[in-house]
Amino acid sequence: MPSLSGLLSNKMAFNGNGNEVPDFEFMSSVVPNGLSKINTKSTEVCKDDTTPPVKVTNVEELHALQRKKASAPTTPRTATNPSTPRSMTPRSYVSEEELHKQQMHSVSASLASLTRDQGPQVIKGDPARKRGPLKSVVAPRLDISDSALKFTHVLYNLSPSELYEQAIKFEKGSFITSSGALATMSGAKTGRSPKDKRVVKEETSQDDLWWGKGSPNIEMDEETFLVNRERAVDYLNSLEKVFVNDQFLNWDPENRIKVRIISARAYHSLFMHNMCIRPTPEELEDFGTPDFTIYNAGQFPCNRYTHYMSSSTSIDLNLKRKEMVILGTQYAGEMKKGLFSLMHYLMPKRGILSLHSGCNMGKAGDVALFFGLSGTGKTTLSTDPNRQLIGDDEHCWSDTGVSNIEGGCYAKCIDLSAEKEPEIWNAIKFGTVLENVVFEEHYREVDYSDKSVTENTRAAYPIEFIPNVRLPCVGPHPKNVILLACDAFGVLPPVSRLTHAQTMYHFISGYTALVAGTVEGVKEPTATFSACFGAAFIMMQPTKYAAMLAEKMERYGATAWLVNTGWTGGSYGVGSRMKLAYTRKIINAIHDGSLLNAEYVETPIFNLSVPTEVNGLPSEVLQPQNAWSDKKLYNETLKKLAGLFQKNFELYADYKVGGDSKLTQKILEAGPVLE
Repeated sequence: MPSLSGLLSNKMAFNGNGNEVPDFEFMSSVVPNGLSKINTKSTEVCKDDTTPPVKVTNVEELHALQRKKASAPTTPRTATNPSTPRSMTPRSYVSEEELHKQQMHSVSASLASLTRDQGPQVIKGDPARKRGPLKSVVAPRLDISDSALKFTHVLYNLSPSELYEQAIKFEKGSFITSSGALATMSGAKTGRSPKDKRVVKEETSQDDLWWGKGSPNIEMDEETFLVNRERAVDYLNSLEKVFVNDQFLNWDPENRIKVRIISARAYHSLFMHNMCIRPTPEELEDFGTPDFTIYNAGQFPCNRYTHYMSSSTSIDLNLKRKEMVILGTQYAGEMKKGLFSLMHYLMPKRGILSLHSGCNMGKAGDVALFFGLSGTGKTTLSTDPNRQLIGDDEHCWSDTGVSNIEGGCYAKCIDLSAEKEPEIWNAIKFGTVLENVVFEEHYREVDYSDKSVTENTRAAYPIEFIPNVRLPCVGPHPKNVILLACDAFGVLPPVSRLTHAQTMYHFISGYTALVAGTVEGVKEPTATFSACFGAAFIMMQPTKYAAMLAEKMERYGATAWLVNTGWTGGSYGVGSRMKLAYTRKIINAIHDGSLLNAEYVETPIFNLSVPTEVNGLPSEVLQPQNAWSDKKLYNETLKKLAGLFQKNFELYADYKVGGDSKLTQKILEAGPVLE
């Protein structure tokens, strides 16, 4: 049998252009096993919809076509318009290359050691996508060393999709859950470390800050801060890549703060992407030098032999240098609350009150502030489907109204369910960070009741994931200020109207009661006080914040209310928890203004004004003593709680405003009175 090559050399056909082509009809006759081939020479095709091949020369070029250039992800500025329009004023054109150089020079300056004239050589982009020789936009240092020769890759303002990829590829413990959220682990620390927080005591701020007993501010000197800063910067510069977020704090454009977060983990970058306000492309072009920088080297410990260190963890705040250093903890909440502490200093210096509160607004434009410690129902009551959410945690009250500080929400997840908190449940989707949750291994469904890792499981998501959010997150002056207390002693009324002096007293007190649970058969509530409902984050003496609150309430006509979401008819173990339906009726009556026109009676000892009637509430619930069967025990418990209030307030009794103790005395007189 002749060879196939020989047959092909003899049997050729000609195409329409006169060129020789193999005769496929003839070839079909020589297929092994005698099988016939389909004739592919036919031109009788109804329509030739052949797709042209991709014009690339290799697979790398093919994959490069998959990705197109896009602007950085932004926080929506309105409910309908996803971004802010460009300014109408003429802008000088900056090329993409020049903008890239400016951004990298700025990042390099942030990462500079204080012992050197300039920062490390930085390159924008993922080191896994190297293309050709590396070239830094920053000139190499003259003092040649291994660190000077090294490149640091900067992953700048990445999108959630990109950060998902980084976390799943390189960070153990990162998984996509069934809802699309990214589950992460924060390491050994699953909560804040307040005993390891330090504030530099320096000449520009030391006279404004609160020091000593009761204060959250533990001092350190500037030299020790610089030692820790150098340790953090050296660690970050030793890495092949770092994540850099340039974002904003405060929705009030006149008082916005530019922040830069430099971190080693995609988890931290995505967390802050969600929690801070995300800039538009135009805002990023004009970002320039940040007002404040966080160096998060949490995977690396501090040196225990360094002065002022009490463990391998240190969270250090330097107001003069406008910097924060994190060592020895990977818990992302340290960044969020560190920035909140910063705002508690910067904003009051501008005459703006910073508040640890929830905030929502009704259809009539009536704004309400909600203060409350854990377990008081602050999140549940401020997240109302009939009212727009301005924010869930951190706010400012200026001369123009209220504004949210953040661009996201940080919600507790323990025992979360779609029935109890549908807004939070539905917000846990692609883009959300889930901290320290436990999930089923195969389908990755989260078990929110599982406390195997910690009870402090959390979800961090952009605020626009809440359907009834108000965008932009600003509102007019508050009409109502609601102080929530979960009184497990069962002696405070469900609602009372406060005078301005009483508002300051109870705001400074920041009271709630924790239930210890059953310990060898003993059930006993424990009073908890946290100044300004957030003592761990305030920077100045609590009376300063309280005085600003009362002044703004008086100027803008706001009314304050003390609402007890705790027990009635007896203390914990005897009485019962206040029905949520009752509390909602009270909150609705506050919102619609009907409580302002009610008749009031005064309670003993605490001297609180309690309405005689609230639509839908039994009258015996409004007066707590009427709900107790044992009146003697009620009086004893009332006096006990009053004594705890007085003892707690001893921390603030000697404070003088401008060298005058009159305001403090006025506040003291508004507290409980024991004969």
